[in-house]
Amino acid sequence: MRRHSPTDSIPDDARGAAIALGNFDGVHRGHQAVIASARGHGAHLGVALFCPHPRRFFQPDAPPFRLQSDAQRARALAALGVKDLFEIGFDAALARQSDEDFARALLRDRLGVKHVSVGADYRFGRGRMGDAARLRELGASYGFSVDAVAAVQMEGERYSSTAARAALAAGDMARAAAILSRPWAIEGIVQRGFQRGRGFGFATANVPLGEYARPRLGIYAVRVKFDGVSLPGVASVGVNPTVGALPEPLLEAHAFDFDADLYGKTVEVEMIAFLRDEAHFADVDALKMQMADDAAQARAILT
Repeated sequence: MRRHSPTDSIPDDARGAAIALGNFDGVHRGHQAVIASARGHGAHLGVALFCPHPRRFFQPDAPPFRLQSDAQRARALAALGVKDLFEIGFDAALARQSDEDFARALLRDRLGVKHVSVGADYRFGRGRMGDAARLRELGASYGFSVDAVAAVQMEGERYSSTAARAALAAGDMARAAAILSRPWAIEGIVQRGFQRGRGFGFATANVPLGEYARPRLGIYAVRVKFDGVSLPGVASVGVNPTVGALPEPLLEAHAFDFDADLYGKTVEVEMIAFLRDEAHFADVDALKMQMADDAAQARAILT
């Protein structure tokens, strides 16, 4: 898959794509339906998305909310057969554009699209002035077709990034995975910590949460993936209240039966099941006993 940054010139062979247009944070089942709609229009498949996410632009101080890193999202899109990823720089100038200016200057002139698929509730242009029906009108004027894709639902609730974040906040990893079509995963570079876990017999890979949405703090059964391998394990997402509270929640993942150095490596930790809430223990011995119980429970789930 080719990635076209906001400042790149669009090559001729990338123009004329059938694109799915949106934010696609999570590439969940609803997003996948929009992408599938774009696939059926006899042109190479593209996705156009905004960077930064408009929510971050309009609410710069909002708490972290991302479901994926950019790298994870790119891999998920490539796995769906997307050939070209068009990144649209979201800034004050774009936020001021009318719906017609957006359709003409971006979709027709810059990208030269043949077709656009959006969610049925898609809004665009200054103050969210345009909707899917308006985009269809503009497409007829500027030479591209438009499909508005109805929301995909699960048990009466639409698949959405909001629903996925709610599931994470509740520790409902099965529901999050059902929405996303894959286990939710945190990816990052392993950093050096205080190495307390190693002293307890549980060496951990420490990964900052960064812009990821905060899941329920506690202990999880996980799979730790790096260098083409996937290992079962147990992880904590929290502030370590027993051994010295951290200023921000941290992911600390322990891969079973593995003791090599992961510092500086990029790991992806799939959060499979929530085991228990984070807790404060009276002493380190009580914490170690609970960690052993957590590991046994995680092994049983993952087996």
